Amino acid sequence: MTAPRATVLLLNYNTGERVGAAIAGALAQTVPCRIVVSDDASPDDSWTRIQQALGTDHGPHEVRAVRNPENLGLGAHLSARMAEVDTDVVVQMAGDDVSYPQRVERLLAAFDADPRVMVAGSGYDRVDDDGNDLGPGRARVPHDFDIRHFAQAGRFTTLLGASMAWRREVFDRIGPLHASVEDNALTMRGALLGRGVQLPDRLLRYTVGAGNLSSWVFAKGDGSQEAFQRRYRRLLRMYRDVADDLDGAIARVVEEGTATDPATLRAARQVARMYRVEAEQREAILERPRHEWIAPLWQGLIRPGLRRKSAERAIKLLLPRKWFGSTR
Repeated sequence: MTAPRATVLLLNYNTGERVGAAIAGALAQTVPCRIVVSDDASPDDSWTRIQQALGTDHGPHEVRAVRNPENLGLGAHLSARMAEVDTDVVVQMAGDDVSYPQRVERLLAAFDADPRVMVAGSGYDRVDDDGNDLGPGRARVPHDFDIRHFAQAGRFTTLLGASMAWRREVFDRIGPLHASVEDNALTMRGALLGRGVQLPDRLLRYTVGAGNLSSWVFAKGDGSQEAFQRRYRRLLRMYRDVADDLDGAIARVVEEGTATDPATLRAARQVARMYRVEAEQREAILERPRHEWIAPLWQGLIRPGLRRKSAERAIKLLLPRKWFGSTR
């Protein structure tokens, strides 16, 4: 039997009704994989369904299942499983998405084609909670990128976490995630250490629904003041987490003394600051008197990627605070 070159981390939380299909997608991969199905102490019947779906016929794959004794949250859950990985490439799967059979093979080919590639993603097919087709999707990042792309573009959009794969080096060199949401942090790590790619191929079926992590974070369907405040707090925490993780990655690279291009380090520091400014603006709108908005708004206005959003927020200085959910 050919030794697996990739580890599939299929991370599940509370998606018992869908996890069987996700496991079937993992087992259908066209190349041998080490498949780890890990449940984050789901309160539903996920663990029973995982054991049923795995069965005994695993084809060419090495398979094991593990259940956390208590809920860790996505970032800590992923870091815990990464500590056990011994293959060069890791492919992430989620309990409510279904990977197509060629997914791991195509991602491995992308890493083989360029040793500088540290992180990769792909297009995907979107479906709703009932499985209805919502059309194709892809992240708003180019096919090929490094950290300088994010410094220049000023966007917070990164590879979709559900579509991602990375080299183990991204964890070996930097350490566990400091972020609760993985896609932004891992995209930035990969873009700092080398390059990232987004394949045009649609390699999975991605569920866009109420239980989806991004739906929980952004929660744009509810226009109430309470929802506004929850959304802002979740996002400002996420942006600070990403900034902390990227600053930690920069420190590790500098400590290593590796021959990193100075322009790359400057761009990485600029991106980390961009995330912090975004968090500071959101916190100011929620919690601070209006005169304390000026400094973070100005920091955004002088950064090309944050100018439009900062200008829109400056208009809120003229509006009653109750119109946009502020607490002060």
